Amino acid sequence: MLTIADPSAVPAVRSFVHWVSDPVAASVPQVRSRVRAALDGWRVPADVADALLVAVSELVGNVVRHAGGAGRMRVTVAEGGGWLRLEVADRGSGLPRLPAPRAEVDPESEGGRGLLMVHLLTAELGGELSVVAHESGKSVRVRVPAS
Repeated sequence: MLTIADPSAVPAVRSFVHWVSDPVAASVPQVRSRVRAALDGWRVPADVADALLVAVSELVGNVVRHAGGAGRMRVTVAEGGGWLRLEVADRGSGLPRLPAPRAEVDPESEGGRGLLMVHLLTAELGGELSVVAHESGKSVRVRVPAS
């Protein structure tokens, strides 16, 4: 006997997902896991997925460290038009500064490399990193080709 599944029972393939959470240390692996699941569902190539997972870990970690007291954060990942987009938004007022790729990095420093690393990974994939200020805070956005 052949049975046809009820279409309403089958989850729709989505090309946009987002989560809102408190910016606490425990949210970093939780958000990373959710982004991984979305990328796996979209069958994103491993090298692109790995770069986006590094990016989301760094960006969410930055929110936890620098804007944690400013309220909730929102993480969005989307696929469409040949691009994958990752956005991490928070209510913090300070804008991150992207160091110049050839800038000297203090080898003893425990911070300051994450955004540079995300920038370099994104550029290597042919994408871009941007910081956008808005009236309720800021967003750090990564956009890379989907294939």
